[in-house]
Amino acid sequence: MSRNKLVKAGSVAAVLALGAAACGGSSSGSKPTSTGVKATYNAAIGGVVNKSTKVGGTINYVASSDFDSLDPARTYYAYSWDYQRIYQRTLMMFKPVAGKDGASVTGDLATGAGALSDGGKTVTYTLRDGITFETGAAIKSADIKYALERSFAQDVINGGPGATYLSPILVGGKTYKGPYKGGDLASIDATDPKKIVFHLTKAFADFDYLMALPISTPVPKASDTGRNGGANYQFHVVSSGPYKIATYQPGKVLNLVRNTAWKKDSDPNRLALPDKINLIEGLDSADEDQRVLAGSADMEIEGTGVQQDAQSKILTNPTNKVNADNPSTGFTRYISIQQTVAPLDNVHCRRAVQYAADKVALQFSRGGPIAGGDVATQLTPPNLSSYKKIDPYPSGSDNKGDLAKAKDELKQCGKPSGFTTKIATSNKGKGPKTAEALQQGLKRVGINAQIVAVDPSTYYSGVIGLPSNVKKQGLGLAVAGWGPDFPTPYGFFESIVDGRAIKKDGGNSNYAELNDPAINSLIDQAGSETDASKRNDLWAQVDQKVMDAAVILPFVADKALTYRGPRLTNVYINQAFGIYDFVNIGVTS
Repeated sequence: MSRNKLVKAGSVAAVLALGAAACGGSSSGSKPTSTGVKATYNAAIGGVVNKSTKVGGTINYVASSDFDSLDPARTYYAYSWDYQRIYQRTLMMFKPVAGKDGASVTGDLATGAGALSDGGKTVTYTLRDGITFETGAAIKSADIKYALERSFAQDVINGGPGATYLSPILVGGKTYKGPYKGGDLASIDATDPKKIVFHLTKAFADFDYLMALPISTPVPKASDTGRNGGANYQFHVVSSGPYKIATYQPGKVLNLVRNTAWKKDSDPNRLALPDKINLIEGLDSADEDQRVLAGSADMEIEGTGVQQDAQSKILTNPTNKVNADNPSTGFTRYISIQQTVAPLDNVHCRRAVQYAADKVALQFSRGGPIAGGDVATQLTPPNLSSYKKIDPYPSGSDNKGDLAKAKDELKQCGKPSGFTTKIATSNKGKGPKTAEALQQGLKRVGINAQIVAVDPSTYYSGVIGLPSNVKKQGLGLAVAGWGPDFPTPYGFFESIVDGRAIKKDGGNSNYAELNDPAINSLIDQAGSETDASKRNDLWAQVDQKVMDAAVILPFVADKALTYRGPRLTNVYINQAFGIYDFVNIGVTS
């Protein structure tokens, strides 16, 4: 998961044997909260702070920017995936619980995990009784089928992960173009309104995880009026959860109110405590921090952490510190080195960037060891099962760069005096400071980089995620970050390093356009390997080969210093997202 995202971080191993996929869910749903704990520093990492069932009140959230999209087929920000769980339901869902169990899945619209047959190539889900849209209309399997089919229409609805994951594993998926011009995808069978059946090209152990992504949010076809309507569905999404959208002004406000058509007995996972949930968007990051610390807002939802001034106010003030957490988000923050932009099409020029970067400065641009995270030397985040420590580009004992090696690489790439390029970043949050830290580090060896800062709502989908734009603008370097779309190594690597996942029309997450047959082959081998140890070895080889290509400069294994308003109840970090779980938060007053 990406983007601020970026989405998403797991702390449990992959579902191992193919049969284990059938055990990933619960027929009755998970208990919405787990162990209640007192408000203390880091309490929400493993427990539920201020556990409560109190109904009523209004929650006030803040954000620096708009969601990338409210369309469940298009969204790809981690906090967007998390937030949409308030008013949207999916076939499966990550359990709304604290601790490691939050990275596992349970039935949401479905009664439980998919039932496997035909050697794991057929997966069948049964829908719950009483599930409805905000209109009162019953949710049927055809609504979920249509929603999944929409994600294939990449010329209309780009940016989301649906086609990336579904195309190679659904029969006929590689040639299907979506419902606007491709008609019906027969491998998704919705003949029975209470059952949805998937026919796969091969057994895929992580399928329940895919059905926990927003792509399985039901969409009524009548509300998605054709090709142009599909592109604009984000402005009139139809709720399937306990809340519905009352007001949405992109970049300004998103106000939620109760969905009176929602039936509590159809949804064992959601408490639906507050009466209203208001979100103010487009705030300066420092302003967000001030509002939350002052109590005029309850929480910042993006999960990237507070700014330096607020960090000091939290860590040096015991009253504030008890309401703070410093979780590992599961993201790796990195610089994408775009091999389609000269002279970075030369591996030695890319390696010069690797050696010249000052990783300590990059770490502090994110907030230092506490608010930023630990210095990273590889792509795999430490909490994935396949993590094996490597350091292909040693940055000196102080992690501030090896300038001698950087200069040697510049000679080998024919640029002994350095070269010029551009650094792309979002213009809010920690991106600008990260770009500046990279700029200063590279300047030491003659690499002069101009910073290009753009709005975060389009940064990933339409700027660095549009290959033609990257090349046209000469965006040689890009500030990025990634966490697993679902908490397995496959969910982490596939979108960002598999060459077959490159999207030319926008929404591309393989920013450097890495397309190495050896890496693609290792991904396939790992995806079908049932032995856990062998599978992890294969994923470790993927990490090594990606680093050998020098197209990604990892600099931080992400952590964030976050703050939860003291009047909030049922607050905990969901391990699937690496940020606070919004599903069951309430207020004391």
